[in-house]
Amino acid sequence: MALTLALVFKVRLSIALLSGALGMILTRIIPADRAYEAIDWRLVFRIAGMIPLGTAFETTGAAAYITNHVLALTGNPGPLLFMAIISLLTAFFSLVASNIGATVLMLPLAMNMAVTIGTDPRVAALVVAVSASNTFVLPTNQVNAVVMRPGGYKTRDYMRVGTGMTILYAVVLIVCVKYFFVL
Repeated sequence: MALTLALVFKVRLSIALLSGALGMILTRIIPADRAYEAIDWRLVFRIAGMIPLGTAFETTGAAAYITNHVLALTGNPGPLLFMAIISLLTAFFSLVASNIGATVLMLPLAMNMAVTIGTDPRVAALVVAVSASNTFVLPTNQVNAVVMRPGGYKTRDYMRVGTGMTILYAVVLIVCVKYFFVL
């Protein structure tokens, strides 16, 4: 029912899934008590705590300050180095804020900086969009947080494995940018 609402009737996915969950409770497929017990409340509060952190990071100008200073340190980077920097900055902001917050923050910065160094701003936008999902280092991403408790993982487990994954993700992205786009 939820997928039909989302795919056929173009209802927003969040509303369609909520109606599907409500439908399962009303038809007693899943008892309400069991559904309530299945919620990991630590996860809910962790995600809720990240929202004001991301807002503060954006509204205080800390994210723009970091971005501008990192680019000032590199001087006038070439297109591929610029894309790598944008990719890693977006991944960092996705860890401390949300992937949506990082995208909203980095998209205009990356596109303006791309124009400044003489490269295609559309490619910079693509790098930002893809890099916003590069959140393997900390369990701040909702997907990572969901598997943390059932898997018995600790933050250090994410840091140990996620650092390599983050670097690999960025390298594959930059290689794809190099071979599939003209910079």
